[in-house]
Formats: sequence, structure tokens, C-alpha cells
Amino acid sequence: MTPGQQPAGELRELIVEPAHDGWRLDAFLALQFPRYSRVHLRRQISAGGVQVDAARAKPAYRLRAGQQVVLSLTELPREGPAPEEIPLTVLYEDVHLVVIDKPPGMVVHPSKGHWQGTLTAALAFHFQQLSSSGGPNRPGIVHRLDRDTSGVIVVAKTDEVHLALAAQFEQRDVEKEYFALVYGVPDRDRDMIEQPIGVHPHQREKMAIRRDHETSREATTFYEVTERFARHAALRVLPKTGRTHQIRVHLCHAGFPVVCDRLYSGRSRVTRGELLGTRDDTELLARQALHARRIALRHPVTGLRLECEAPLPVDLQLVLDTLRVGQRP
Repeated sequence: MTPGQQPAGELRELIVEPAHDGWRLDAFLALQFPRYSRVHLRRQISAGGVQVDAARAKPAYRLRAGQQVVLSLTELPREGPAPEEIPLTVLYEDVHLVVIDKPPGMVVHPSKGHWQGTLTAALAFHFQQLSSSGGPNRPGIVHRLDRDTSGVIVVAKTDEVHLALAAQFEQRDVEKEYFALVYGVPDRDRDMIEQPIGVHPHQREKMAIRRDHETSREATTFYEVTERFARHAALRVLPKTGRTHQIRVHLCHAGFPVVCDRLYSGRSRVTRGELLGTRDDTELLARQALHARRIALRHPVTGLRLECEAPLPVDLQLVLDTLRVGQRP
């Protein structure tokens, strides 16, 4: 490496073994150096701190057996979330991973305006060991849920398990099922929505259906109507890909946005009177009616199928029961 191409640090040389043929460069390095976060390693790769066969490479570069990887390891300050004694509902736990039923309103990891009360802060309090592959602010976090989406989320305790779970998500081997209440009544019993999703052209916090844009990625969502009401419907939703706001964007595009979804339906609360056609202003819901009901995957260590289900939260059950009473078609 030439001076100035990489951060100064400890120089290390590795030869790619046949077992790692085809691995992404960042995943390979994260496996070799588990005390360094994958985010940190990606930054070093992008900064020119890693070379493959004497040439710069990108984090997603696919390695071949026999190649030489040279890197300069530098450590960044590692500041994780401060542990907070926040109750958690554990659906499954072993020495390798834990599955949590995330409550609505809880942010998964620290971000601007949300430094406390996060899932990562609660995890840091309840569990001594969590993976570091997601970076210092995301210990254990393999995938995420929106703040106001409740339900099942999988957390890795070791970097090896984290990488194996991430590979299952990337290869679409994880089955995710959501419950959604929507405005409007689909005329089909079930359908597949296949529309690319990218950043919204005008609103930074939103995503949108965008074709032929540099931020767009293909996205597929299957839905099935489980109950019909006069002006609403309950859906079983199975996203085949995992794009940001995917279910919310796709259902809105199809003409039936998620109930109480401030960003995509324009409404932020639901009252009893709204559902029953009366003047009762009692608030029943103040967050999007979306719940990660079930997840099924292959356990990274045992190889056995692991399936976890989170019961419908009280607020969504109340709205559903109200619809069953007052909006039968």
C-alpha cells in the first residue's frame, strides 16, 4: 500500500481459503477480526485501507480462493448505547441468539433525536454478550423494524451467528409475516405487489415507488385479505424483500394505506367514532397498524427451523374488535 491510501495501523496479510471462496470482502474480514465492527471495516475498505491482490476493492467485492488480502487495522472509539433497565418480552433465547417482541414506539437503535429508550439500550442491560458486526451503536441488531411497528425481531449474540443470519436475510431465506390493518377494501383475496422502491424525490423521511433511479431497488410484497369490513380490511402480509418502509409504500401504492400511518396515509390517530360512524372521540390508536407477527428461519448453529410468533398487541386488537362490531360488510 502506498502512503496516504489507508489509515495508519497494524498491517495484516491474509490468504483466502477455499472455504471462503465467494465471500464478500467485508464479511470475510468481519469473520477474521470479530472485535472490529463490520461498519468499521467497511469504512476502512472504502478509505483504501484494504487491498486484494495489491488492488483496492469495494466492501461487496467477492473473494476467490488463493487471493491475498492486505489491510491496515486501525481502531475507532467504540461507544455503545448505555444500558437502560427497560422491560423486554423474550420469545426465544439460547446462547447464540434471542428473539424479542418489540413494543410499538420503541426505536431499535440510537439515532438523531432518539438517544434513549432504544431496543439496543434495553438489550445492553439484559444480555452480557451481543454481536458487534452491526457497529458499536447496533449491538446484536441483524435487521430492524420501524419505531411504530411492533413485533418479532431477531438479535445475534455472536458475530459468527450475526453473519450467518445476515446471509439468510440477504438470500431471502427468512420468512417474515406481518399483520396490517388498511384503509379501503381490496377487491382481490390475495395479490403480489412488485414495484421498485427508492428515496422520495421531495421528502427525506419517506420512500416512494421509483423506476430507473439510482436509489431504487426491486421489491416484492405478497398480501392476503383475512377479514373485510365496510371501509377497512385486515391483511396477512409476507414481504419477499426487505426494503425500507416496503410494506407501507407498497400498500399505499396499491390504494389501501396502513391505518394511522402518518407518512403514507396522512392520518396520525384513529378514534372509536371514526370506526363506528359516531361522534365518540375516544382515541384507539396513535401509531401505524402494522405488526411483525411471525418469523421463521434456519438456526445458524443447529440447522433446525426456528419459528417465533408475537401475539397481536392490545392496541391493534382493540381496533380489530371494534371493526368486527361496527363495520361488518
